[in-house]
Amino acid sequence: MNILAIESSCDETSAAVITNGNIRSNVVATQLIHTLYGGVVPELASRAHQQHILPVVDKALNDAKIAKKDLDAIAFTKGPGLLGALLVGTSFAKSMALGLDIPLIEINHMQAHVLAHFIDNPKPAFPFLCLTVSGGHTQIVKVTGPLDMEIIGETRDDAVGEAFDKTAKLLDLPYPGGPLIDKYAAQGNPQAYPFPLPEMQGLDFSFSGIKTSFLYFLQKQVRQNPDFIQENIADICASIQYTLIDILLKKLKKASRETGIKEIAIAGGVSANSGLRKSLQELGQQLGWNVYIPAFEYCTDNAAMIAIAAHYKFEAGEFCDQTVSPLARMEF
Repeated sequence: MNILAIESSCDETSAAVITNGNIRSNVVATQLIHTLYGGVVPELASRAHQQHILPVVDKALNDAKIAKKDLDAIAFTKGPGLLGALLVGTSFAKSMALGLDIPLIEINHMQAHVLAHFIDNPKPAFPFLCLTVSGGHTQIVKVTGPLDMEIIGETRDDAVGEAFDKTAKLLDLPYPGGPLIDKYAAQGNPQAYPFPLPEMQGLDFSFSGIKTSFLYFLQKQVRQNPDFIQENIADICASIQYTLIDILLKKLKKASRETGIKEIAIAGGVSANSGLRKSLQELGQQLGWNVYIPAFEYCTDNAAMIAIAAHYKFEAGEFCDQTVSPLARMEF
């Protein structure tokens, strides 16, 4: 069973081939042009996907040593994401599947992030909790099967990835700022500058307040010392990263306590953050959790995670037809 998978939800064009549940290739083309604008520009992203998709798919097939005639299905990201970017991947997948007369498989991008844990060993046992953290989403997902997931907590405003990037922008760090905060934080004192934690009921998150608090903090400090940021960048980054991670792990700890589940995973672009990975492992040791963290290449947007999700949908016989359209917002 050979499946070609395509991911084009934001600013990475990616294609992968999976055979009987084993990833044979995973090719990603990253769009560097957005660094000039301090964030992803949707129109530029769509044009870049059009430029990249043919060579990326061609390389994925060549790397996997799979001919087009040997494909059994084509999978694609239906949503959520940037509509123009999703249209490129969806249209390409539909056209190729129609030409080869093979089935189409639509994939929810956020569910694919969760299933990235099943690409390599060790794999979490069911049921498990997955903290899915990215630029657009922050969710705690209860996973009882490959195609059986339930969101039990999510952000009510900004995602944690947004909080990282926007605080980095306030520090005048280039886009994407999240990895740079992580880099500086490794050299700083996380207790140097305390920030207030949001009060949210249940398992939901909020990150808009911490951004506002951070803005006022910087404004006050810079008024007193114009060189405050440059002189204290490591401590500032360590402190804000510590606070954001603390918000995430407090809710995850509560979710584990309420559900009784100790199989704990993280996924999404922010799961590449070294501070989060280390803190989760330390908390897991304290609480007796089995912790699962994906390889870096499967944290950010990639087609391998689309492929593994497609593998399970193929086995379940869940296909879509040529009338399918992408969705910028998509229910889980």
